[in-house]
Amino acid sequence: MIALTLAEIAEATRGTLLLDGTHVSPETELSGPSTTDSREVVPGTIFFAKPGEVTDGHLFAPQAVEAGAALVVVDHPLELPVPQLLVEDTVVALGDLATEVIARVRALGLLKIVGITGSNGKTTTKNLLRAVLEQVGPTIAPRASFNNEVGAPVTMLQVTEETQFLVAEMGASGIGEIARLVRMARPDVGVVLKVGLAHAGEFGGIEKTLQAKTEMVTDLLESDVAILNMDDPRVASMADKTVARVLWFGLDERADVRATDIVSDRRGTSFTLHLPSPDGGEGPSRPVRFQVLGEHHVMNALAAAASAHTLDVDIDTIVAALQTVETAERWRMEVMGSSEVTVINDAYNASPDSMAAALKTLAQIAEPGGRTIAVLGEMSELGEFSGEEHDRIGLLAVRLGIDQLVIVGPAARRMHITAINEGSWDGESLYFDTQDAALDHLQGALRPGDTVLVKSSNSAGLRFLGDRLGESFS
Repeated sequence: MIALTLAEIAEATRGTLLLDGTHVSPETELSGPSTTDSREVVPGTIFFAKPGEVTDGHLFAPQAVEAGAALVVVDHPLELPVPQLLVEDTVVALGDLATEVIARVRALGLLKIVGITGSNGKTTTKNLLRAVLEQVGPTIAPRASFNNEVGAPVTMLQVTEETQFLVAEMGASGIGEIARLVRMARPDVGVVLKVGLAHAGEFGGIEKTLQAKTEMVTDLLESDVAILNMDDPRVASMADKTVARVLWFGLDERADVRATDIVSDRRGTSFTLHLPSPDGGEGPSRPVRFQVLGEHHVMNALAAAASAHTLDVDIDTIVAALQTVETAERWRMEVMGSSEVTVINDAYNASPDSMAAALKTLAQIAEPGGRTIAVLGEMSELGEFSGEEHDRIGLLAVRLGIDQLVIVGPAARRMHITAINEGSWDGESLYFDTQDAALDHLQGALRPGDTVLVKSSNSAGLRFLGDRLGESFS
């Protein structure tokens, strides 16, 4: 973080400093990291005591102080020998401080901000774009999926006077949440990847999801750029909701940034990247050997390339960086196992779109003569769409010719029932209540040449089953 005095931090967060019993003054400067997790505190950290559904960050403030917290942000005073900042809401205060820091760094004229949202692909696109922009200048991007009202401002507060690019991943589970993040760090470039059923249950339907994702582009200025997916009609409809210049990406031949000659295998995906010329016509193109597994990730690569192009990064730098990225992220199409049994652990999250894409990838990359096994768990947060979407995935597995379907957990059992009711299978779908039972079966049933996909929502926890399975065959 840039250096700010305690007084400046208090003013930015509309808080009251409590300094009695300490040896600091309002003019004391802080420049350390910010966090809501006491386990991440290092000397000089600002610790925000965030109330939670299960516990309360105020209970962990003593551990934060012991670890070296220089300031504790609280909603009620604590008996601790450290400066405290008393605010009405610690999460709001975190966002207010991020807003102040971004505004100050922006005023220096160097910082450019890219905001990324979408129902799928945010984290992968963020990682790809970070890999490109780091070749050009100092870049800040969130780790993992730090994209909510806490994770996003924590990332923003890492910005310093030297930061040239901030890649801000912006997620939401309700109307107004992306707009709030956009106000913290108004993007120069706003990217919308896809509008799908991920979190549709929380939003209250696909139209509400569309409304929420549109918040990324509605406040952009004429000097800004909205990067939109031409292949998604809902995203394409956002062009009428922004005054910013629109740059299209997709497989559609009319897209400004597009891919052709796509070929996928178990080593990744090759394609030709096309960028526009300065006058908007046909520009340069280059072959790309993209190591991230899954043809669907080409769209994320296009979004990252479009963002970098907008920031004046040349095509050769873009391609070279894209080709260095081997994995999207931990538990995202992560290849494990051995040369005999390949395990693809993609169980960090799952929506109907990403589940379908992963199954199609599994079918595409199977070893000649080898079997394809899909180990699937629940897709959560689908609300009223849950039943029909689990049915759809069960049917898709059958129609793609997946050799063995292994369904884990009661919440996912409907996929198993749908698959066996399709009538074309005889024992190809199996159901297990627990991960342990599924693991026992798989360890005894897998054989050389098999390719296994493990996929579920984060809450189902199948990523840990994927790890254990991968270790079994490493």
